[in-house]
Amino acid sequence: MAAGAVFPVRMSFLSCLKKTAVAAFFICAVCVVADAAPLVLRYDKPAKKWLDALPIGNGSLGAMVFGGVAEETIQFNVDSLWTGGENPSGAYETMGEYQNFGELRISLDLPKDAAGKTLKTENYSRTLDISTGLAETKFSVGGVNFKREVFVDGSQEQNTASLGLIFVRLTADKDFSGRVFLKGAHKEKTTQILSIPKIPSLQFSGALNNGLKYIAGVTAIAEKYNDRISQKDDHVRFENLNTLTFVLLAGTDYTPDHTRNWKHAISEELLSSAFLPNFVRLGLVKNYDSIKAPSLAATAAYMGRVSYNFGPTDAARRALPTDARLREYKKGAADPELEVLLIQYGRYLLQACSRQGTLPANLQGLWNPSNAPAWHSDYHSNINVQMNYWLAEPTNLAECHVALIDLIRSQVPIWRRATAAAREFRTAAGAAQGWAVRTSHNIRGGMGWKWDKTANAWYCQHLWEHYAFGGDKNYLRTAAYPLLKETAEFWLARLKTLPDGQLVVPDAWSPEHGPDEDGVSYSQEILWDLFDNTAAAAVALGRPDVERKRYTAARDKLLVPKIGKWGQLQEWTVDRDNPRDQHRHTSHLFAVFPGHQIGHTRTPSLAKAAAISLAARGTSGDSRRSWTWPWRCALWARLGEPEKAHQMLRGLFQYNTLNNLFTDHPPFQIDGNFGITAGVTEMLLQSHDGAVHVLPALPAAWKTGSVTGLRARGGFTLSFSWRNNRLEHIKVKSALGGNLRLRLSTSSCGLGPLRPAGEQHPVSVKTEAEANANAPDGTVEAVPVWVLVSGSTPNPNPFYLLPPDAKVGTGFVEYDLATTAGGEYKFDATGK
Repeated sequence: MAAGAVFPVRMSFLSCLKKTAVAAFFICAVCVVADAAPLVLRYDKPAKKWLDALPIGNGSLGAMVFGGVAEETIQFNVDSLWTGGENPSGAYETMGEYQNFGELRISLDLPKDAAGKTLKTENYSRTLDISTGLAETKFSVGGVNFKREVFVDGSQEQNTASLGLIFVRLTADKDFSGRVFLKGAHKEKTTQILSIPKIPSLQFSGALNNGLKYIAGVTAIAEKYNDRISQKDDHVRFENLNTLTFVLLAGTDYTPDHTRNWKHAISEELLSSAFLPNFVRLGLVKNYDSIKAPSLAATAAYMGRVSYNFGPTDAARRALPTDARLREYKKGAADPELEVLLIQYGRYLLQACSRQGTLPANLQGLWNPSNAPAWHSDYHSNINVQMNYWLAEPTNLAECHVALIDLIRSQVPIWRRATAAAREFRTAAGAAQGWAVRTSHNIRGGMGWKWDKTANAWYCQHLWEHYAFGGDKNYLRTAAYPLLKETAEFWLARLKTLPDGQLVVPDAWSPEHGPDEDGVSYSQEILWDLFDNTAAAAVALGRPDVERKRYTAARDKLLVPKIGKWGQLQEWTVDRDNPRDQHRHTSHLFAVFPGHQIGHTRTPSLAKAAAISLAARGTSGDSRRSWTWPWRCALWARLGEPEKAHQMLRGLFQYNTLNNLFTDHPPFQIDGNFGITAGVTEMLLQSHDGAVHVLPALPAAWKTGSVTGLRARGGFTLSFSWRNNRLEHIKVKSALGGNLRLRLSTSSCGLGPLRPAGEQHPVSVKTEAEANANAPDGTVEAVPVWVLVSGSTPNPNPFYLLPPDAKVGTGFVEYDLATTAGGEYKFDATGK
């Protein structure tokens, strides 16, 4: 479903029958990264607590797998199990919160000695393969080898209803017996599914205080000997089997449409016990591999698009369990493959909790064991939900971004009502026209806590970025531009004019820090971004030029952040910044990242001031948060400081990474996992300021490596490699055609030009001597500021049409390349 659709509808269970083509793609997807280090989390003991367990998911249904021996626990969640409603009061305590759904527990009767004591467990292994989403537990007891596989059905097109399936497969080389229990998290009574009396099964259902209905059920199916499975009062008993599959179903009647009171049109059918047997009657698990292959292929299709290689890890260290490797890394050991694992883990977690047609990742993504989670496990609009999606476009997960975009669009009608009723947004003309967002919100339009006034404009950045990377004009016209324009007009009606004509946001906030006052840098920078993007969207859609001029004029009148008395970029209009302040938020550096107003190539003095501010925040105390390291990693990357950016990655590992590689605020928050993937990607590829910059911040630690499949704005996908910290090869695929402006740092490519590999569009370059041929006497550029080639074919791409006399600073070389839609271009670096 395109993001331009009015609302997403939810997942289908029947489409897993479309397995043949998907399974074939699974094979190809895995081959793409076959030469990379295995993307596997591995442990030599079961999880003792929830934060040691391993996450699986298909966007709307997720679980944490503990990997127990005698008793396995699988705690599960559905993204739409929320309390709360539209909450017109705005009170945080009534906004609602994300809920635990329940758990599946499997108890095995393991071999015992003559005294009745369970024999020793040997050869234990617990793994999660994030390239496929398969969680496995293997162990031996009394000479019997056991294996357990757990995965979420990911083959659905996710377009029918909020239901999903988890498969658990038990096998052993001798017969085993045991029991299975299903327990809800809201004191529900578990009963048999009476409509399928010949197949033992369990179910529970209920309704939350907001009317949301939900249901879960599990059936146990053996490929043979179903008569060895029996129904008991509160559990299912199985005896003398060597293969058994459990199918867990869970879902709610939520749909993201306020006109339907947030309820799915077929909710009664979905939530009736008569619906559950369909999963059994289809006979899907009688050919287990026909379910497993397309489900793993769905994850592999996402994961196989991008690979990272930062060099090899020592073989002895690679052989250690993941938690042992993490301990060694925290002591200072080099482990580039562990770094890659964490970066790819961010991509894995996003596709596991945010697929097209599902709700977006909340503060904990999808995984939550509590009915009273920290900060309600809500959507935090002042950094956290945005950080969740910084990686989506550049790391080739654009479909995952759609979940956030669709949620925003579904909530806006309720947010308009709340905004119109808020005194904070009234003008002389009366009630507000438009929408704003409080710091927290749920999935039914309900908001809580403080108004983050310019968060509406920050949300609009995500609407724009989805277009900037993908170039879908229909999406821009129907989905993004209407909200960009509405938000721009909302702020044009509210900006305050200073005596000198500059515009400021009145009574603004710098989350979560300092006083409310006019013109704080955070809000000024976000509105600069909004007006700049809205003007660009107007141009892309061919809107009247007066529209573009309206928004660029407002952008250019905004008060620009000032440079303070100790050289810092001021957080407020008053020069009150404390150089010893180590506050976790760096809100006033939005213009560096994720914005694009400040950069060391175009605004060097402001960039220098931003670097001073960033350094002053430090890396101790309040600055040690799961999400602060990633933001600062991206900021240092944008500021051209590779070693400092890499230090932020090491800091996240050192202080805020748990044994299962979840990031810990504390408590657990998933934005650190997502944010660090985005931050590291900014070290490797940037495209925010009019050029595609390859290796802008390559640290010395990654001496030799490669990357495949990263995306740049303008519809370009790049793969490249380097050796001895010098660029070797670049491959570019152009989806849209048009001009590509390619920027290389002379520190990573030397002074030699690129050379087309194979038959390519002709590219000529200026040498250093040619660049200085007409320079006045005594003036010599040490490095050419521009190395430009005019394309001989039309270049309709709007993203890289900067004036040819623009200045980007020394230390770079740039190339213009005319591309065609679908074209592929390969280059070798000739620099030494």
